[in-house]
Amino acid sequence: MDPSDDAGALGPVVSSAHLANSGLPELSEMEFALTMANNAFQRWIVRCMTASGMPGLTPLEVLIVHLVHHRERPKSLADICLVLNIEDTHLVNYAVKKLAGHGLITTGRSGKEKTVQITAVGQDYCTLYGRVRERLLVRSVRQLGLDKAELSRLAGLLRTLSGSYDQAARGAAAL
Repeated sequence: MDPSDDAGALGPVVSSAHLANSGLPELSEMEFALTMANNAFQRWIVRCMTASGMPGLTPLEVLIVHLVHHRERPKSLADICLVLNIEDTHLVNYAVKKLAGHGLITTGRSGKEKTVQITAVGQDYCTLYGRVRERLLVRSVRQLGLDKAELSRLAGLLRTLSGSYDQAARGAAAL
């Protein structure tokens, strides 16, 4: 008997069988995969930034420096929170202070709003990060032979699914 014949009988790969025992067990399977992917992604971006010469940043700080560099336009704290789907502005404000202390970004004002802009040093680290990413991550993912359109579709699906979690979170807060 081939052991792989029974692989489907094991059920979905989940971290919480009690949650998989629901009307949509596949959602629990997706949540476990999302948790694993999120943790791996956060570990990767911190180590990639370290390999680029900027150790000691948190995953949020790495995300913020790249977002601030995006299109090289100043961003407000509200914009950063909105794009990264972060409710707690204090987390972003603390990260911005730390990034400014490293010389990666500068802060300013546009009216009453605090703005954040990338510095030349920040741009250099983002460029180095991109090179490390290309060499270590992009090459290996390409070797998987994934369909680029399918990868893009999956990204859209995850963005859409995040809206379902946001809506459910609002409902839970109202209970």
